[in-house]
Amino acid sequence: MQQNNGIDKSQMISFAVLCLVLFGFMFYFQNKQSKEEQVKAQQQKTEQAKNAVKQTQASNINPNVTPGAIQTASLSNKELNVEFSSLGGQVSKVQLAEYKAYDHKTDKADLPLYLIDKKNSNYGFQFKDKTGKVINTKDLVFTPAINGNAVTMTANYNSAVIQFVYTLLPKYTLDFKVRTKGLAAITADNKADFIWDYSVRNLEKGRAQEQSHSEFSYAFNNYKDYDYDGRTEMNEEKETLNWIGVKQQFFSSVIEAKNGFTQSKGNQETIEEGEYLKKLNFEGFVQMTGSELNQDFTWYFMPLDLPLLKSYDKNFDEILPLGWSFIGWMNRGFFMPMYNFIASWGITAGWVIFLMTIIVKLILSPIMYKQHKLSAMMKVIRPEIDEANAKFKDADPMKKQQATMEIYRKAGVNQMAGCLPALVQIPIFYALFRFFPNFIDLRGQGFWFAKDLTAYDDLIKLPFKVPFLGDHLSVFALACTIVILIYTVMTSGNMQQPQQEGMPNMKVLMYIFPITFLFFLNTSASGLSWYYFVSNAINILIILVIKYVILDEKKIHAQIQANKEKPKAEGKFQKRMREMMEKAQDQQKIQEQQRKKK
Repeated sequence: MQQNNGIDKSQMISFAVLCLVLFGFMFYFQNKQSKEEQVKAQQQKTEQAKNAVKQTQASNINPNVTPGAIQTASLSNKELNVEFSSLGGQVSKVQLAEYKAYDHKTDKADLPLYLIDKKNSNYGFQFKDKTGKVINTKDLVFTPAINGNAVTMTANYNSAVIQFVYTLLPKYTLDFKVRTKGLAAITADNKADFIWDYSVRNLEKGRAQEQSHSEFSYAFNNYKDYDYDGRTEMNEEKETLNWIGVKQQFFSSVIEAKNGFTQSKGNQETIEEGEYLKKLNFEGFVQMTGSELNQDFTWYFMPLDLPLLKSYDKNFDEILPLGWSFIGWMNRGFFMPMYNFIASWGITAGWVIFLMTIIVKLILSPIMYKQHKLSAMMKVIRPEIDEANAKFKDADPMKKQQATMEIYRKAGVNQMAGCLPALVQIPIFYALFRFFPNFIDLRGQGFWFAKDLTAYDDLIKLPFKVPFLGDHLSVFALACTIVILIYTVMTSGNMQQPQQEGMPNMKVLMYIFPITFLFFLNTSASGLSWYYFVSNAINILIILVIKYVILDEKKIHAQIQANKEKPKAEGKFQKRMREMMEKAQDQQKIQEQQRKKK
């Protein structure tokens, strides 16, 4: 039988139609999503207009506020530099002293890292007085008083006194107490509305990647349960939130309420360009006792470092998106400890990843050996498969499939064993996809031309933007794509060609996959591309060693012949497949008989 080594005209047409259909669906859903986003954006504008009216009403409380009346106070330790503004009595600036932010002008991480600066964070408590006028602490002018590592902000409204007491503590912690006296004479409310507006600052190189990692995160059910929300709207009106935070790629700003936030809701809006990535708005209620607001809170402005997050014992470690279930366990219990152990030898991050890849390959080597042995066995029995296909060329496809399965059974070839390596690789790939852009120990670690292994390398810069690719080409992504193509060519030789006209050539589809992989890796963490470059290069070496040193086709042929002479017990899977085929044949015969009768 002549082998089909390319794409015939009908296959080309089928494949082209398939691509057109896929692209059609893609553009349809993109347009649909775009319209939905426009509707949501309009809703957000309406909501913002309502909030602006509320703020205007509230600002009438202090119409004589001038820039000269606003004072600042500062607290510092080795971890945080915090500044407070007398307008609203709130935190106006937070710098993480031990970290740097990426500078897009110099292409280096050499800027001071501010989570809060330039009024990107604004919060306060809102309630109504007995006449219905809105009172918002954002608009009150406080007087600061510093005492050691504490700042007391005091404001007077009519006969009431409102105090915010901030105490800077170790471990990126800022204690925040709210105390009022005489507020009951002004308001009859039994709860205050806590409103927090926060714009996420662009701190990392990869804007799209950092933007995708910026979202709400929160805990409830007495810190036992955790959830996050990266969608447009957030609604948790039935739960009491223990803390609410805005997560970025490597840092998070969190406020914890000792008695919780109730009726919580929020929304977020993506910012396409500029200094900020997303705008998030949160609103939740805190209880008042006897119309007085006396509640304890804690601010955390922290790096997403796993040991640090665990040390708080408040479920903060869930903020780090390392994957669910088994995926998260692999990152927490295997990849992170292995990286830290190898890094303790004093070698650079790139070579740590290189050694990690080798260790993973050694662990998977028995599975890979079985896969390549199966590939060699398939090559040996290929003439018999071709002969069976030629014999049943015009017969029922079921008979052709049964004949093929019988050849596999007699030769002792288990086709399902070839799927095992691919199934094992899927959770590993997803775990690493989560590991490289979220592991803070890799942040700012360079290797060769990649200045940060948690972001893409852009050694090759394009003068224009390519859809789905961007304005650069990642060298690590290109190198990874090339070795995947080579590996595909080496492993697709035994792939059986389509036997029915119009079916796409699977070889060609396999060659297209690595090229599409380039679009994914080009904007991903360069550490991930480097890992898979090394991984596939090792795969190629393993194939060569197994093929020319370990495996002997003559011995495999002799083993297959010996297998044929042995009585073979039919496996459960093979038995089910045979029974299904026999049942399908019986149904087909009944249908044919009914057609003849008609």
